[in-house]
Amino acid sequence: MSNENSKKQGQGLGFFETYLTVWVTACIVIGVAIGQFLPGVPETLSQFTYYEISIPVAILIWLMIYPMMLKIDFTSIVEATKKPKGLVVTCVSNWLIKPFTMYLIAAFFLKIVFSGLIPEALANEYLAGAVILGAAPCTAMVFVWSHLTKGDPAYTLIQVAVNDIILLFAFTPIVAILLGITDVFVPYGTLILSVILFIVIPFVGGYFSRTYIVKNKGIEYFENVFLKKFDNVTIVGLLLTLIIIFTFQGDVIIGNPLHIALIAIPLTIQTFFIFAIAYGWAKAWRLPHSVAAPAGMIGASNFFELAVAVAISLFGLESGATLATVVGVLVEVPVMLALVRIANKTRHWFPQELGEN
Repeated sequence: MSNENSKKQGQGLGFFETYLTVWVTACIVIGVAIGQFLPGVPETLSQFTYYEISIPVAILIWLMIYPMMLKIDFTSIVEATKKPKGLVVTCVSNWLIKPFTMYLIAAFFLKIVFSGLIPEALANEYLAGAVILGAAPCTAMVFVWSHLTKGDPAYTLIQVAVNDIILLFAFTPIVAILLGITDVFVPYGTLILSVILFIVIPFVGGYFSRTYIVKNKGIEYFENVFLKKFDNVTIVGLLLTLIIIFTFQGDVIIGNPLHIALIAIPLTIQTFFIFAIAYGWAKAWRLPHSVAAPAGMIGASNFFELAVAVAISLFGLESGATLATVVGVLVEVPVMLALVRIANKTRHWFPQELGEN
């Protein structure tokens, strides 16, 4: 592969994706401004919430994921299950490493490095929020990060599905052990509804859409005409989602600038650290880039809907733990975009895949 072709393969981003950091920053500013100057907007949107999940956000996330589900050749799901190494990387890094490194990194910064800036009781609350984030690996948004790194959509689906199953059983004991509390309440309604909205519905919709269109109009029409109609839907959905999310977070961001910055430091370090572990492990095992990149992204990003809901149920809406989970939302997108860029620039580290030139 020539250097020029390798560069193109490593980037392969359209106009929206190339300047995505700019659009994301603009959307955060717009969202905060709406929340501050048009308070009726978040008040109205908050009425459409069910089990701590915003229905407008759920619809937008569905629009983000549906185009990726369309691209799945569903026979390839069976093939994905025959390649366990990627699943091993994902599961070990997410469940045997990530929650514990999150605790250690967050405790080091919040209780030792920043001890003169954060009262001890509040530092403990922030640490609790960080632990809750660390025990909830991403589900929905990982499809977006996988899409931006040209990940294998079928394998990404398997990775996410396996993590969701583990999440049902492992989340509660991990949080209980790390926080030293026994009455961890997990809002399973939030968890189950999230899985249905963000995985099951897009999966079923993608399956039936693909089957119907290929059967009636052929695979060439499906790939060259129908799929192209969704080229920018994922990115537009992401940007609109950010605007809605940050209409609710304006008071938090403006009212706690120093503590938000302090909390963001260990969360950011942990994100890069866990990505490096999973991505580096995948490289050592010579996994294809389309599997390695999503494997790193799942652990690096967080299931923030669940994390925020658990923090509120355990510690209250105004608690430091809840604030820490909200900071997780704030830092996630910019940091994940940086990891997407790293993954795209290091594509040549991995074995050349079938179909690459």
